[in-house]
Amino acid sequence: MKLNPIDIAIIALYLLSTIFIGLWYRKKARQNKESYMLGGKSLPWYKLGLSDASDMFDISGTMWMVSLCFVYGMKSIWIPWLWPVFNQVFLMMYLSRWLRRSNASTGAEWLATRFGKAGPGVGSSNIIVIIFALLSCLAFMAYGFIGLGKFIEIFVPWDLIKGYIPFHVAPQYVPHVYGIIFTLFAMFYSILGGMHSIVAGDIVKYGIMTVACIWIGFIAATHMQGNPLHVPNGWYSPFFGSHLNLNWAGIITEVNAKIKSDGYSLFGLFFMMMTFKGFFAALAGPAPNYDMQKILSTRSPEEASKMSGFVNIILLPIRYTLIISLTILGLLYYHQMNLKDGTGAIDFERILPAVINNFLPVGLVGLLLAGLLGAFMSTFSGTMNAAQAYIVNDIYLKYVNPTASTKTTITMNYLVGTIVVAIGVMFGFFLKDVNGTLQWIVSALYGGYVASNVLKWHWWRFNATGFFWGMLTGIVTAMVFSKFIPDSELLYWFPVMFILSLAGSIIGSYAAPQTDMAVLKSFYSNVRPWGFWEPVKKAVLIDDPSFQPNKNFKLNMFNVMIGTAAQCCLTILPMYLVLRQKMPLLITIGILAVIVLILKKTWWNKLKDY
Repeated sequence: MKLNPIDIAIIALYLLSTIFIGLWYRKKARQNKESYMLGGKSLPWYKLGLSDASDMFDISGTMWMVSLCFVYGMKSIWIPWLWPVFNQVFLMMYLSRWLRRSNASTGAEWLATRFGKAGPGVGSSNIIVIIFALLSCLAFMAYGFIGLGKFIEIFVPWDLIKGYIPFHVAPQYVPHVYGIIFTLFAMFYSILGGMHSIVAGDIVKYGIMTVACIWIGFIAATHMQGNPLHVPNGWYSPFFGSHLNLNWAGIITEVNAKIKSDGYSLFGLFFMMMTFKGFFAALAGPAPNYDMQKILSTRSPEEASKMSGFVNIILLPIRYTLIISLTILGLLYYHQMNLKDGTGAIDFERILPAVINNFLPVGLVGLLLAGLLGAFMSTFSGTMNAAQAYIVNDIYLKYVNPTASTKTTITMNYLVGTIVVAIGVMFGFFLKDVNGTLQWIVSALYGGYVASNVLKWHWWRFNATGFFWGMLTGIVTAMVFSKFIPDSELLYWFPVMFILSLAGSIIGSYAAPQTDMAVLKSFYSNVRPWGFWEPVKKAVLIDDPSFQPNKNFKLNMFNVMIGTAAQCCLTILPMYLVLRQKMPLLITIGILAVIVLILKKTWWNKLKDY
């Protein structure tokens, strides 16, 4: 497809705006380390929430979710629980407040509030969380990089521009060249302006995506009039039994092979394993990436909770309007699209770019491409900012040059950002597809993260040595499993990874003395977690009989349960709206309204109480 000049102008204008944003915020970002990494902790919660949502609106994930919606219909809303998406509900209800009370700059710095600055295992626990953070950041950057390459290749055929490239590029590396070009824009504005420019860029991108998503929703609804979707029985229902029971034979027979390769046929078992893993992953709190950095950037613990709640409201309706609209157009015009990859196999991740390429009007194509490019740049820049923070704050300033001036620190951020981008791009050259990379991140790498990070919040006897051995056991186990177990089966091995990591955590904890009681009392009285803290609670009450322990476990879990239901409603509501499913839409709105009224009393009104 040759893009219309209007679409090219829209994309160019957006890219130029990112350069302007980086230059505009350059001076403010250079004020000090906190201004660069965390926006000076001065940004309002709704801006940070919108930015965090924009970071999650990534191009690779959207391609993957469109392919899921095409194949699984309404049941596709459950599959992103692999992340798990409902971790935002846990953060909203209590974990964001717990994290923000530390007043730390990174996850590694947060460990000092939990285990102290010196003692057995403290140094190694810092090193292991930095390793994990960098691994996850680089994996996410490569994940975004590979999705962007696949996306752009469809819109800009290499034959159109290869004459302007002074060197030969092998066909298999064409997507990587496109990825590098747009990565440079993301790197420029995020390195220059730090958190300030990242948030500003995300706001611009979100505005573009909102207009584009609503526009494409109207187009999809119009195209459906008089054109029923040819889908199997059960496609319109989010409910399921032990088996998936979606048979595409005689409709689009190739989809059955996709379902088999995904490994989701035994959907009941898959859902149980996904929920089991997701519950513990959510209890562990945010992983050390852009999500954690946005929480630590808020002005107060209460605003941290509001920010996490706002992410669900601002992200899900708009994103799923886009997903269901592209799915509808993909189903209506499937036989007019070429979804085959270089090997001749059908690649369902190409549905999103193929629909944009063939069935959207001039102007909307430019808006959607600009928005999706911005989605990639948001995810990439936010992840890069997190990696910068860990390397500069937790390695350079802690071990190499503790007395570095502000100018030196900012210069190091520039250098580290450039190096991190280069390594992330290199990772992208070795990855095959979006789904395989995603499965490795959420099932293998994060599987090794969970046990140690659940215990750090909820068990007083857990110490830095236990954290190190639990994380190390989990990461090594994840690496070994990912080497020998197919990506589609990694989730079912999560209990084994979890148990091994848990054993490493407990054995490591009892192999070393407990954390200094003064550190534990400071952490407990400041963060106020619930869990197994009885000895520490007694010690705090001796010092301060007026101290009020956190007794909100039941209330928090109740809010999590109904909050997750609300999140599902926000996900499925735009899908029912575009599909014109009137009765399910009304029921969804009714359930959502009741939950909002309950949460107003049980969460919003109590933000300062616990």
